[in-house]
Amino acid sequence: MEQFSLLHPKDSKASYHTLTKEAINDLSVDFICNALTTEPYEQNSIKQLLVNITDDEKVIKYRCDVFDDFMRFPQLRNDLTALLEKLNDLREIERFQKDSEASSLWQLINRLREMGGYVDCITQIKSTLETIEVKSEGLLQLKRNVQAIYNGSGFPDLKKDIEETLAKAQRLKSITLGVNLDELLRPKTVGVVSLNDKEFTDSGILKRFMNFANNGNELHSGNDVSGFINFHPANPNTSAFGIGKMVVGAQQDVNQIFKSGLTGADPLSDALKKVVTDILQRTVNDIKSMLNKYVNINGYSLVSLMPEIIFYIRFAELCDKIKQKNLPLCKAEVLPKECRECFSSDIYNIKLAIKSVNGEDIDIVTNEFSFDNSKRIVILTGPNRGGKTTITQAVGLAFLLAQNGIYVPASAMKFSPCDNIYTHFPADENDTLDLGRLGEESKRLSQIFNSATKYSLILLNESLATTNVAEGLYIAKDVVKSMRYLGVRSIFNTHMHDLARNLDDVNKSVEGDSRVESIVTGIENGRRSFKIFVSPPQGVSYAKDIAQKYGVTFETIKAEIDSKNKSPES
Repeated sequence: MEQFSLLHPKDSKASYHTLTKEAINDLSVDFICNALTTEPYEQNSIKQLLVNITDDEKVIKYRCDVFDDFMRFPQLRNDLTALLEKLNDLREIERFQKDSEASSLWQLINRLREMGGYVDCITQIKSTLETIEVKSEGLLQLKRNVQAIYNGSGFPDLKKDIEETLAKAQRLKSITLGVNLDELLRPKTVGVVSLNDKEFTDSGILKRFMNFANNGNELHSGNDVSGFINFHPANPNTSAFGIGKMVVGAQQDVNQIFKSGLTGADPLSDALKKVVTDILQRTVNDIKSMLNKYVNINGYSLVSLMPEIIFYIRFAELCDKIKQKNLPLCKAEVLPKECRECFSSDIYNIKLAIKSVNGEDIDIVTNEFSFDNSKRIVILTGPNRGGKTTITQAVGLAFLLAQNGIYVPASAMKFSPCDNIYTHFPADENDTLDLGRLGEESKRLSQIFNSATKYSLILLNESLATTNVAEGLYIAKDVVKSMRYLGVRSIFNTHMHDLARNLDDVNKSVEGDSRVESIVTGIENGRRSFKIFVSPPQGVSYAKDIAQKYGVTFETIKAEIDSKNKSPES
């Protein structure tokens, strides 16, 4: 089967970028992969696919359509899950095939197993795809490929030959050898007399030989051993085994073997090993030539699909569980890359959905969020634990999932792909010892700007929140100006409310088409609503709402004190 992928169209020239280790950590990629499967191999393969993203619109649409088919047809997932076991067998056989030390007969058996597995896989995929109405280009192409292989490669005859040949090969139980001696009665040459379908036992030729050796008879006249071998004819035409024409009496010079430097105290043993290996090798080659008359079998093209199938199946299984929690999921619509836009309805953080699936009691709040000409850079402010980090991460994960073709946690999403996702979340204190926190964060921001383009997505979470607010604010303002000038899309969530003030001055003073806007997480009736909306920073009013809720305003406390002072006990 020609090289084929369910992740990108044929002859795709798309470029890919790998998320930085910081972005992988800040977006909790490992948490998501661990939620998809408990198998380390699957976790690693899913992660490798997930963190290498492309902004190629054609590739993203291709993936979105394939995943849509996986979601629409549970039968497809069930059948391909069963197929994974067979593909795993092919993967293990591939390892054996690379073992140059394996015997010829062992290689033959593995070759037959590989071809049998290949036939089964092609047959199963063909049957599955012919019973459902897939619509994606990827699965339709896979369907055409397997149909062409099945119809054009003599599969029924091939399957029959494989089964018969494997059965006959497995009938080989023993080999009869002839040994010629020199004038000093030393082994001189060794030849194969016959291949047998029974093992030697004490009731067979071995017993007769021992009786002959012990009864003092004269030397046997001639070389006719037919009298000793009554369960299998001497010098047979080995076609009865279906494993090719054997060269009867093929010989190997024992002395040459001994002089060649092979290890072992017994040159006869070395000779036996060499002659059997050589003759079996010729037999195996004959079989391979016979089998390959049907098709140039290469089951590993199917094995290469294994990580891709796992990727789609595991995400589809997770999406089904999330839907059971009555949470919205949707297929993202891809907008032109040049627009640098994003429109999402009811977006939420998939991490919260995973926790809900795992049994945690979580009240998940959805939001409307967008990047457009009116705001491509948003300064997000709000109270502690008001959902700023959650929504920042949610947007990054939505882009990551959408660009991999996976349903996104929202009721609707249209987006222009980004070329990479850069994150700047609080650093581990152990990483700031040399430069100090402000120095380390500044260095990381510089590295981001060295790599980012106007098509990038930058997520800043409490960046530059040092003990010296004036220093952090000074750098933060320049970071915002730089992002506007570059033209990126960004969320900068922060407690520095002054950063979100007077943004009109920033938009006027710096050239660029990424307009900066302030959004806030809301407070309703003194409680965090986790809802975001466009608004100037609410610093003082947030504190006032919280103070009133918990009764720590001066008026409330004064009234409480006065009440106590007026009580009879006082």
